[in-house]
Amino acid sequence: MRTFALLGVVGIAAVAAFAGPAGAASGGGCQLQGSASFSPGLGAANQAFTYSFAGALSGCQSTVAVAPTSGTVESGKTVTRSYTDPTTGATHTVTYQEPVSTGSGGCSNSTTSGTGIVTWSDGTVTVLSYSTTGAAAAVSLSGSVAPSVTLNALDAQPGDPTTITISTTRYAGYSSQGALAFQPPDPTACTAPAGVTDAGISGFVGLGSSS
Repeated sequence: MRTFALLGVVGIAAVAAFAGPAGAASGGGCQLQGSASFSPGLGAANQAFTYSFAGALSGCQSTVAVAPTSGTVESGKTVTRSYTDPTTGATHTVTYQEPVSTGSGGCSNSTTSGTGIVTWSDGTVTVLSYSTTGAAAAVSLSGSVAPSVTLNALDAQPGDPTTITISTTRYAGYSSQGALAFQPPDPTACTAPAGVTDAGISGFVGLGSSS
């Protein structure tokens, strides 16, 4: 029997109804609403860029029993962990960098790849390795759930862990596909010198399993 679960992930794409993987017996979707930041800004000319993303997932439907109906997703952001100095007993915070997503292109066309970290409302986690490709605002997203992702410390003190690992605890072995909408606050920014440095992202994405 083919089961089907849904999650949202970062991408640059157009709003479209979710179409599940070939042969999917059933399906559903998560609504995704978030924002992305690009460096350098996306413009008329093709160029390499990096970006980060954070968004909220809501209205998720799934054929998996007791699956969460909401969550959050992010890519290229930072997370913090608190540690206690064994000598002084003082507590300090260390910042860890999520892998920064990368791309090539501009406002009229782009290809990107990255790692999205989904934290569901029940505390479970899905790490998704994904890529997007498309033209203008319409980009197709595809990917697969990764076992884990390693984050590097930006400001570790002596004795602190220099890396941490975030592991998938929900939807291991699944694959994904979907479509989203790239919504710059000012479309004319594509032709401005700075380009589009921030944009809203919204739409639907799904994830399915053959088992």
